[in-house]
Amino acid sequence: MKAMVLNGHCSLKENQTPLTLRDFPDPIPEGDEVLVKVSACGVCHTELDEIEGRTPPPHFPIIPGHQVVGSVEATGCKTDTLRIGDRVGIGWIYSACGSCKFCLSGNENLCYNFKATGRDANGGYAQYITVPEAFTYPIPNDFSDAEAVPLLCAGAVGYRSLRLTGLKDGDNIGLTGFGASGHLVLKTVRYRYPNTKVFVFARSVKEQEFAKELGAVWAGCSAEKSPERLACIIDTTPAWEPVVEALKNLDPGGRLVINAIGKEEVDKDYLLRLDYPAHLWLEKEIKSVANVSRRDVSEFLALAAEMRIKPEIQEFALEEANEALVELNTRKIRGAKVLRIG
Repeated sequence: MKAMVLNGHCSLKENQTPLTLRDFPDPIPEGDEVLVKVSACGVCHTELDEIEGRTPPPHFPIIPGHQVVGSVEATGCKTDTLRIGDRVGIGWIYSACGSCKFCLSGNENLCYNFKATGRDANGGYAQYITVPEAFTYPIPNDFSDAEAVPLLCAGAVGYRSLRLTGLKDGDNIGLTGFGASGHLVLKTVRYRYPNTKVFVFARSVKEQEFAKELGAVWAGCSAEKSPERLACIIDTTPAWEPVVEALKNLDPGGRLVINAIGKEEVDKDYLLRLDYPAHLWLEKEIKSVANVSRRDVSEFLALAAEMRIKPEIQEFALEEANEALVELNTRKIRGAKVLRIG
């Protein structure tokens, strides 16, 4: 099969073509696995973290990509649900142990043996992928393959982040960063919390304008003070500065939810500017998001169908994956980037 392959860590600033298009052995489903013929795969900031070593794969070469939609091509001998031709999605959670206290409580995202698609196992920047049957999801008919892609990660992790904020209808919420996940969170808030006002902090003027198009009552840069205090904020940026700046906009008892696997080190010294009275006092909270559970993906797919949500997408061919990654790294973003495959 054809695949875009990462052969080792590198800096995107120095190497604008981190992935190589090459022939790769066709995967064969074993046991409880299914073979999926990939039709579309999302491009996520987590791939930048993998490339630059902030969330390193355990081995190379590795095929990235963890927002995958395709059809079942073959099944292993221990599968019992899926049939050839079924349309399925695959998200960041590739597998978990299934027996620890986290898995048994539905929080597989916290499992010590959590494995991620496209990092710990080959992902969807390829024509085929194998995955355990239990970690696939039926795609609602409301969505095309490309439209469904961002729902599997950007949507699902945004949904988990929103749940962790404890938001109540009528509370003010802030979104720091406004890419694939942020724009889906805003759509979800507008649907589920009609009396809530959304404030967006984004570096790009185009992102700020896009946020207001979707219903944000205010949009500005991360260093600006919001016109109203916020009950909660979701941060989806790769940097430390927006985290510190966000804290000053929280209400007493407010919560900042950080939706990021890693933070870039370039502005790490920004943490030295933390001012306890301004940023943390009055029982403000900081909570991180760790991966996603199967429940997150399943529930958000159902909610997205109910909302009749239509993600904003930009499409690229498989061999244009490097171009999509560079655009993501340089903040040329409007919605989600999707690779069309096959």
